[in-house]
Amino acid sequence: MTLIKSISGIRGTIGGQTNDNLTPVDAVKFAAAYGTWLKSYSEKDELKVVIGRDARLSGEMIQNLVVSTLVGLGIDVIDLDLSTTPTVEIAVPLEKADGGIILTASHNPKQWNALKLLNEKGEFLDAEQGAKILALAEKEDFEFAEVDDLGEIIKNDSYIDIHIDEVLELPLVDADTIKKAGFKVVVDGVNSTGGIAIPKLLEELGVEVVKLYCDPTGHFPHNPEPLKEHLGDICKKVVEEKADFGIVVDPDVDRLAFISNDGEMFGEEYTLVACADYVLSKTKGNTVSNLSSSRALRDVTEKHGGTYEAAAVGEVNVVTKMKDNNAIIGGEGNGGIIYPESHYGRDALVGTALFLMLMAERGGTVAELRASYPSYFMSKKKIELTPDLDVDALLEAMHNKYKDEEVSTIDGVKIDFPENWVHLRKSNTEPIIRIYTEAKSQDEADGLADRIISEIKEVAGI
Repeated sequence: MTLIKSISGIRGTIGGQTNDNLTPVDAVKFAAAYGTWLKSYSEKDELKVVIGRDARLSGEMIQNLVVSTLVGLGIDVIDLDLSTTPTVEIAVPLEKADGGIILTASHNPKQWNALKLLNEKGEFLDAEQGAKILALAEKEDFEFAEVDDLGEIIKNDSYIDIHIDEVLELPLVDADTIKKAGFKVVVDGVNSTGGIAIPKLLEELGVEVVKLYCDPTGHFPHNPEPLKEHLGDICKKVVEEKADFGIVVDPDVDRLAFISNDGEMFGEEYTLVACADYVLSKTKGNTVSNLSSSRALRDVTEKHGGTYEAAAVGEVNVVTKMKDNNAIIGGEGNGGIIYPESHYGRDALVGTALFLMLMAERGGTVAELRASYPSYFMSKKKIELTPDLDVDALLEAMHNKYKDEEVSTIDGVKIDFPENWVHLRKSNTEPIIRIYTEAKSQDEADGLADRIISEIKEVAGI
């Protein structure tokens, strides 16, 4: 497995050889590169970095290595310990810190971990900044602090509570309205930090909580990516408990999926659609999602008189486009809600509160809400990469094959057909090509994906 270096961070599997996996040596090297870059970027004499991690098994080991490396560079560390990605993001500006690192491989399985790097705003670094850090890591040209100048570690385990308070104070969130609705909700925290944060938030909002896999042991009870094929247990539990709906998050709590009251998937693509529907009903404005996200967001945005735009995949790209277009809500179709009124980062806590407000005000069931939206169906498939596969040539061949259609190449190749679309791109986080399709029926979406996969394999000779 190759160590993956991208704008999404530095991630790899634990163990194995240095430079091929995320070993202790690699964790130290990239933490040192980040700290070294931060020193030149901030031009301050005393620096402070916020660190938090999800509950995965390697988290404490990687955290100790990263924290000690920064201290060795003379940088103070605010250690949040078990936390969430959005919690670290809001902590950075609140602490007036110079940056942040989240130790999480997000939705990847337990053998993975990663360093997600933040700037002083608590936002992900851009591609240029990331490239500078990778170059520093390659050179290993680090200058560590002398003994009297070592950094300090300040432990602060209160930030999940602070984060919840920030959500409760949002103008479009009214706890009394939600309490009066009397919701009962099942939460699958995939035995990571979402099992701490989401139930706490719900209890503050007067919601009856049924916990499923909410013990932050890091032993994921199922594949942690919140897709239908991994969520059989909560789908059954929602029906058994006669709950209003279910909530599923990934290990670092930046992705959010709902289970309808009938035990069916609400659809992670429709998380953003529903939250945007609520926000746009209160505040006029524009939206942004990435090229792999559903057309349903465009439809709902235009219904409210706003303008929708698509960005390249990757949170930093979506945030940049949101700022450029003054979008009031945006995100990614994988269940990532970005609400600038809170902060420019995907946040399952914010998404949960907005969804509860929508349901409390609109009434009816979650299944009825889903049925009220434009009906699109997506297929999300992938092809494993081999070292000899020329991905760029492959994508160019597919572009040429469909050059008479509406094609975008800002991120891989997206082909917009009149009634459906397909998006082909190399993943930032795994050694795969993603093939996303959307159509008016599941059979049509799956059929289009299978056809494109066959064409790719024919072009590649595999």
